[in-house]
Amino acid sequence: MGIKGFTRLLLLGSMLTASSGWAAEIHGRSSTQLSWFNNYFNEQRQVELAEYLRLSVTNIDKEGKASLYGYGRVTQDLNNGEGSTSRLYYLYGEYRDLFDKVDFRLGRQFVNSAAGTAIIDGGQVDLKNVGPVAFSAFAGRDVQFDMEDEVSQGGDMAFGVAAYLSGLKNTDLELSWFRKLDDWYIARDILGASFKQYLFNSVRLYGNTRYDVVAETFNEVLAGVKYFPTSNLVLTGEWYQSYPTFDTTSIYSVFAVDRYQEAVFRADYTVNDKIALNGGYTFQIFEGGDNGHIYQLGCTLRPLEPLQIDLQYDNNQGYNGSTHGIIADAYYDVTKSLQLAGGIAYDVYDRESIDNSEIARVYWGGGKYRIAKNMAASLRVENNVNDQYSSDVTGRFVFDYDF
Repeated sequence: MGIKGFTRLLLLGSMLTASSGWAAEIHGRSSTQLSWFNNYFNEQRQVELAEYLRLSVTNIDKEGKASLYGYGRVTQDLNNGEGSTSRLYYLYGEYRDLFDKVDFRLGRQFVNSAAGTAIIDGGQVDLKNVGPVAFSAFAGRDVQFDMEDEVSQGGDMAFGVAAYLSGLKNTDLELSWFRKLDDWYIARDILGASFKQYLFNSVRLYGNTRYDVVAETFNEVLAGVKYFPTSNLVLTGEWYQSYPTFDTTSIYSVFAVDRYQEAVFRADYTVNDKIALNGGYTFQIFEGGDNGHIYQLGCTLRPLEPLQIDLQYDNNQGYNGSTHGIIADAYYDVTKSLQLAGGIAYDVYDRESIDNSEIARVYWGGGKYRIAKNMAASLRVENNVNDQYSSDVTGRFVFDYDF
């Protein structure tokens, strides 16, 4: 499905370029990826070749208001005989500034609002320039994927409407509603809101919330503040609450779940162009009285102009035991075109259910090479060593071509 859709898009773009006096512009990226890893579902070694294609066709009309966009992938299993799979993530046409007030999209697209997100086969309409409030609405077939294929069926639909402030420099506010149908039954019914406010050129207040109408509960709440006392110091405080809810048609909707809350405090300080520091503390509250404490310290160092070193330490105490570990990554620019990189992660686990500590390590190395202005290649290979695997080597090679 993905390959056919993109073939039609490429043919359409070529026809537009050939027939239009103003010549449509075609841009995008082809990303060819080879990856190897252990498939934990069948315990076999797997090697996959994948092709990702992102495409945009703009300047279709004289006013430059009409465009086409597409993105998808096809993968081929090279050693287990599982064949090829494809996914079409989006393929839609867009027309902007109709009567200077309306934008609309038609086709497969990703839709996003404070109340929910989905990939739909349908349409979206935005009404703007009608005052301080703008409006958006979308509707279409709800597109769902499993590990191998698209699994949407008849009666899977998604709808949404949103109203948001427009034209205010320091204030963002959105109120929205999202509904999802599963075989024509209401699976999700969510009200959402998001907010952002800048104050005194040094404070940003923000928040997001979602209310599940069917379950009659807030399944997600976030409130935060960022304070910039100086240009090189950022202080962050956040409170987050999550109460998982599932589709009403899912078997998981009958299971009991726990509410989770956390308070986060973080500081990021740039000393100079060679040293940047960060630190944070997270207080976790699990339903039932269990608490957790996470401490983090980190820094980014540039002892030499072409060398960057990232160091991070975390310590997790409380709920179900303790964990502490370090992450060290280094990046070295050999030339303007070539970068070499590598790192290590080392973690020690002490759990209530085991008598001895467990150690997990990850070693990785790789690099990036810009072959030309529009071509680049990258490689990353890592080895996981833990209680389950004495050696678990995975890797990915990527060749990107921009056009």
